[in-house]
Amino acid sequence: MGTMKRMPLAVACALAVMTLAPVEAQVQEFVIHNFTFGTGWSPTPAGVTLAPDGIYGTTESGGTSDDGVVYKLDTAFHYTVLHNFTGADGVGPNVGVIRESAGNLYGTSRGGGTAGNGVLYKLDSAGNYTVLYTFAGGADGGQPYAGVIRDSTGNIYGTAGSGGTAGYGVVYKLDASANYTVLYSFTGRADGGGPWGVVSRDLAGNLYGTTSYAINGGSRVVYKLDADGNYTVLHRFPERIFPDGVILGQDGLYGATQTGGTAGDGVVYKLDASAHYTVLYNFTGGADGGAPSGGVILDSAGNLYGTTQGGGTGGCGVAYKLDSAGNYTVLYNFAGGVDGRFPQGGVVRSPAGNLIGTTSQGGA
Repeated sequence: MGTMKRMPLAVACALAVMTLAPVEAQVQEFVIHNFTFGTGWSPTPAGVTLAPDGIYGTTESGGTSDDGVVYKLDTAFHYTVLHNFTGADGVGPNVGVIRESAGNLYGTSRGGGTAGNGVLYKLDSAGNYTVLYTFAGGADGGQPYAGVIRDSTGNIYGTAGSGGTAGYGVVYKLDASANYTVLYSFTGRADGGGPWGVVSRDLAGNLYGTTSYAINGGSRVVYKLDADGNYTVLHRFPERIFPDGVILGQDGLYGATQTGGTAGDGVVYKLDASAHYTVLYNFTGGADGGAPSGGVILDSAGNLYGTTQGGGTGGCGVAYKLDSAGNYTVLYNFAGGVDGRFPQGGVVRSPAGNLIGTTSQGGA
């Protein structure tokens, strides 16, 4: 199995907000929380979730058992640990959480649980924690590295990076009655293996995602799984290209790769409705950044935003914008000190136009 290109983690990490409006040339970064060992450190590569009452996320380590935490930053940026992982309830969440309108949070941990292969959990608005499903690591899958999505009827969809009938991961569904179903088992060959990144779902019930490794002549892919369970490879990446999940836009799918492109430092790409692949931007690894991580987000005007793990004027990564006309702008260069370095989790965007994200190192 191949491994994803990830930067090393350290105990000092920062969560920051970058103010973009009104003029991008006047972007400012404000650190709103410095992670510490006791209350959670090493914020997960999947970034944060923005809600009307604050910011939610997870850390892979720290907390009372050093197994990670679920946290909240309220609208005044007061930090609260909502749950400490201890082992049987999960270990080392690799992704953040989603929040539904009633205030309940849903997420996964890549390890822990009664079988040691991870869990799918719910944390309700009153702070009650429930394991919804424990992965056994067999045909049902194991090690869910990706987060989940939830539809309007309460069904939850996600992927597990290992297990399944061939051992290369699954796409799964947990319905509102907690019935678990494997929708697809990866073989690791032509269909890819090791699904990575949260899946996207369209109004017709089709799921879209990426895989992180392949064997025996296989390839990493962007895939579609329709509502009837039919699996289609939409795009195959060349060897050693690592896609980082896709998002669904009105005119196609958008994503980024951590490697590849003309300089080998990654690209932003688009797959249109006909699965035609277009590179929208090639990173050089220099002042424009390199090794984008955490995928991209899309605003209503068709502009894309994201982060890179490396490059920039300080060599510590950048936050960037790629507008609908293909114009690329570095919004912020991480200096590597109190402002943080090596952002891995991408960003979310507030209604006011602020970008919020985490760095894997740096901070006070």
